[in-house]
Amino acid sequence: MQCLKKIALTAVFAAAMVCSAKELKVLTIGNSFADSVFHYLPSVVKSVPGCKIEMDRANIGGCTLERHWKEHQKAEEKPDYKPYGWSKKKRTLREILTSKKWDVVTIQQGSHQSWKPESYEPYAENLIKLIRELAPQAEIVIQQTWAYRLDDGRLRNWKIGQTEMYDRLTKCYSDLAKKYQLRVIPTGAAVQLTRAKTPDSQRFKSYDPAILRTFKCPDLPPQAGDVVGKFYWGKNRKSGEMEIRRDPSHLNDRGDYLQACLWFAALYDRKTSDVKFIPKMIGKSEAKFLQQCAQEALDTFPQVKK
Repeated sequence: MQCLKKIALTAVFAAAMVCSAKELKVLTIGNSFADSVFHYLPSVVKSVPGCKIEMDRANIGGCTLERHWKEHQKAEEKPDYKPYGWSKKKRTLREILTSKKWDVVTIQQGSHQSWKPESYEPYAENLIKLIRELAPQAEIVIQQTWAYRLDDGRLRNWKIGQTEMYDRLTKCYSDLAKKYQLRVIPTGAAVQLTRAKTPDSQRFKSYDPAILRTFKCPDLPPQAGDVVGKFYWGKNRKSGEMEIRRDPSHLNDRGDYLQACLWFAALYDRKTSDVKFIPKMIGKSEAKFLQQCAQEALDTFPQVKK
C-alpha cells in the first residue's frame, strides 16, 4: 500500500513537472540593446529545470523603429536585398518572422530616440501590424531600454540628465504599451533601480575626460557602481599604440546578467531567485543583488491591464 502511494505521488510530481515545463521560441527585433540579452539568457534559462529557449534576432546596431520599417519596405521592393544577419546568412524581416512559430517577438526603439515620442509612429504601428500578420500566434512584447551612463556626451548635447532621459523614455514606452495593449520587459527600470540601490559612496561618478589621458595600459579609471558602460583598451589602427576607450551606453557584464534574469522572469512567469546560473566574473552576493533588482522592477513596473 505504501509502495502504491509512493508510485502515485511520483506520478503526480512528474505530471506537475511536465505541466510546469515551458519551451519558448523568442525573436528580437531591435538593435545592440537586444543583442546583449543573448549573452546570458540561454544559460540562465538552462539553469532552471523545465525551461528551454530558442532565440533568433532581427537586430541591427543602432536601429530605430523607423529604420526597421524602411528596411522591410526596401526588401519587399527588392527581393535580393536582405538587411539582417551576416554575409552567409542574410535574411529579410519577412523571412525571419515566418521561419518559425515564434512564441514571443520583442520590439524596442533605438536608444538615442527612445526619449523622443515623435520618433515612434507610424513605424511602431506598421511593425506591429506586420508581426501580427506574419506571426499571429506570437505575443508582441516591448523591451524598455535604459538611460545612458552619466559620462555619455549625448546627455550633455541633448541638455538632459540621466534621470530625465529615463523618465522620458519610460513615458514613451508606457504610452506605446497602452496604445497597443502590450506587455513591457522593464530593463530600463531595472537598470535605474540598481543605480538607486547602490550606496552613494559606491556609485559611478562624473569625471573630467582629460583624466583618461593620464592612464597607462592596462590601468583603467574607477567604473564600479553602474551596470551600464565600461572602459577598455584598444589598439589604434594607424599608430599601433594602445588607447583607452569607453562605452557609456551599453550594458556591461553585470548589466547583461541583470537583463537576462529580468527577461527570464518576465517570459517564463518565474522568480529571478529560481535562476541558478551565475557568470564566472560575478560574485554570489552581487548576483543576488542583480536578481533582486530585476524582480523588483518586474513587480513594480506599471503594466497595461487587459
